[in-house]
Parts: sequence; structure tokens; C-alpha cells
Amino acid sequence: MLPSLSSSESFYPQMQVVFFLFPLYLVAIGLGGHKPCVQAFGADQFDAEHPDECKARSSFFNWWTYRHTIIQSDKRSPFVRIGRVFVAAIRNRRATLPAVVLDQETHGTLHHQSFQQLNFLNKALLAPNGSKEGETCSISEVEEAQAVLRLVPIWVTTLAYGIVFAQLSTFYTKQGATLNRKLFPGVDIPAATLQSFATLGIVVFSPIYDQIFVPLARVFTKKPSGITMLQRIGIGIFLSIIETVVAALVEMKRLRTAKEYGLVDMPDVTIPMSVWWLIPQYTLEGVSDVFTMVGLQEFFYDQVPTELRSMGIALYLCIFGVGSFLSSFLISVIEEATG
Repeated sequence: MLPSLSSSESFYPQMQVVFFLFPLYLVAIGLGGHKPCVQAFGADQFDAEHPDECKARSSFFNWWTYRHTIIQSDKRSPFVRIGRVFVAAIRNRRATLPAVVLDQETHGTLHHQSFQQLNFLNKALLAPNGSKEGETCSISEVEEAQAVLRLVPIWVTTLAYGIVFAQLSTFYTKQGATLNRKLFPGVDIPAATLQSFATLGIVVFSPIYDQIFVPLARVFTKKPSGITMLQRIGIGIFLSIIETVVAALVEMKRLRTAKEYGLVDMPDVTIPMSVWWLIPQYTLEGVSDVFTMVGLQEFFYDQVPTELRSMGIALYLCIFGVGSFLSSFLISVIEEATG
């Protein structure tokens, strides 16, 4: 329902219309770039010089339209399979696992680790009286659901890293905007360009990680990758903690300088403190990204079922989106508490 525009002088209803229409136009632009390219790509797969392929291409667009208008079965959808497991496990929550399921686990049909960690989902294997064939879940479906559910604690834990990552384009940039950014007389560095030092940290440390760190770690761990994915993520989170400590020390220095010169609560005035004080925290952010971001990408891609790998990457990206929201929420809470 569109907001009322009875008052033409009202600013907020106009902004509501803008926020309502902008996503619609954004979807239209996205479809305008996506749909023609996909159709053209499909048609280009037919060789115009080959008689049979040229004949097949003439019916390509007919079948293209046909496939967009028929109803597809959802039986093979991984989301439906995982949802069925949770529904069946809840429905059978009061039941006890029979000896046959325990015997399957003992003989290796069920993975022992999954069976022990999330055994409540194994109740989805039970078939209630009167259930039809096909309504019960298979062992592979239960293991898929267990694999996805095991990612939740890792995802929640790494939200702290998402909060730190959000500071790169918010708090750190705001810090830089108040400092002396003069490169040489007449030329000031834009505060946002300081983020390039994080990129520089990634560019410099990525080869070091691959060519020096991994071979050294391989000597001690005997692992082909040097360290595990979770160890890589953990090292990155530890580096992000050091980064926040450094940023806090720099902020204490900045506030102390502002008090000395009577510039507190004057955000438009440049504090006589060099912007180069911020370089260590930006560089540490880049180094921590080499560990955590790359580790998270590999982890969420590797630990989900094959058909859910796009969902795994989506979970990885959600860390930074949710982290940004949590960062804003944390700032609001601190401002409210400190006045």
C-alpha cells in the first residue's frame, strides 16, 4: 500500500515513495541485464554453420519460454529436503530410536560423528504408523541437515569479525576525517582512500601466506594446507582483536590531542595529529582478511552439501551484512548508555 500524499509539502511521504520505487527499478535494471544475456548465451551454443544445430536453434526460444511457464517439482530441492528433516524430527520428537538405527550407526551406515552430535535429527528416519512411502527421510537427507546445522555456531561466532570489518568504512574513516591529512602543501588525502592500505596489506601478505607461512606450517602439522580452515579463521579473528586494540590506542591518542588543543566535539576542525597513525590498524585489517575472509569462503563452500554450495557462499556474505547491522546497533547502545 502506497503512503498517502495528501500533503504535497511533506518531505517524508515523498521519501517513502522514493524508497518504495527504487528497489522496483533496481530489479528491472537487473533483469534487463540478466535475461537478454542468458538467452543470447544459450542461443550462441548452437553452431550456425551446422545444419542440425541451426535447425535446433530455431526451436530454442520456444523451449526457453516453455520451461519458464511449467510448474517444476520441488522434490529434488535441497531446501525442501532439509526442511522435511526438521519437520519429521519435530514430529517424532517423543519417539525413541529403534535398535535398527543404532545398528546402522554401529556398522558405519550413519556417520558416527553426525549421529553423536545432532542425534535429535536422526528421529527424522522414523516412519510413524500410517505414513506413506516417500514421506520418511533418507539417511543422506538427515546428514545434509546435520551438515548445515553444524555451520550455525561458526556463523554466529564470526559475526564478531563482521562487526570489526564494518569499522573499516565507518569508524576508521571518521577517525581519518578529523586528522591532519596533508600529504604536501595544498594536497590533502581523502579519508576514504586510507582503505587502500587494507588492500595493500592483502596484496603484500597473500603471497607471503602462500609461499612462506603455509610451507613452514606444513613442516609442523604435516597437513597439505599447513593449517586447517578453522585454524586459519581463528588466527584472522585474533589479528582482528589486535587491530581493535591498536585502533583503541590510536583513538585515545586522538582524544587526548583534541583535549590538549580544546577541539573536543568539533568534528569539522582538523586535529593536529598525523593521519599516518591509522596505517597500522588498516594494515592489520588487510592481514586479518587474508586469514579470515579466505578461510570463511573455503569453509562455507567445503562444509555444505554440493547442491547447497551457493547457499554456503551466501552464508559467508551474510556475516558482513549482519555484522554491519550489529555494528550500528552497538554504536547506538553505547551512545545511549554514555549520553
